[in-house]
Amino acid sequence: MIAFIHCPDDDGPAVCARLVDEAATLALGARLAAALEPGLKIWLEGDLGSGKTTLARGILRALGHAGTVKSPTYTLIEPYAVSGIELYHFDFYRLASPEEFLDAGLDEYFSGSGVCLVEWPRQALPHLATPDVVIAFAARDGGRVVTIQARTEAGRTCVKRLTDTAEPERTAPPG
Repeated sequence: MIAFIHCPDDDGPAVCARLVDEAATLALGARLAAALEPGLKIWLEGDLGSGKTTLARGILRALGHAGTVKSPTYTLIEPYAVSGIELYHFDFYRLASPEEFLDAGLDEYFSGSGVCLVEWPRQALPHLATPDVVIAFAARDGGRVVTIQARTEAGRTCVKRLTDTAEPERTAPPG
């Protein structure tokens, strides 16, 4: 079960969720899959091993992808076509400079209707498109807490749909 908690000091549609294990991260991915719209740009932030790729796996499994889902650390991008959605999973951890993002022509993926999930997005700044949603992972109390923040109108719609599919738990914020 995912407990959505409204984040303290949020300045827009943002929620927090406590993820106690990998199954909870996969479940959050499944809920997010139901809230996706074409063209969304979602940044996944957090330390190595924080759950970014696991969340992507949960999204893809919920959309019907049965194959392997791996981090595109060395390939920079893993494209998927599932359930009528073009989904591009990026990992920019190994970019030596932001210009490598442009040199590889990756900016072209961000202007279409595909959903872009981006791990290590700051490695491509200032060239990366503005995110619709930012999902930040942080280790806490033997599990993880994610903060999900909308940055655009499309992002607000996504976050609202995400939280409308779950029963929010009204408890103190994670801390």
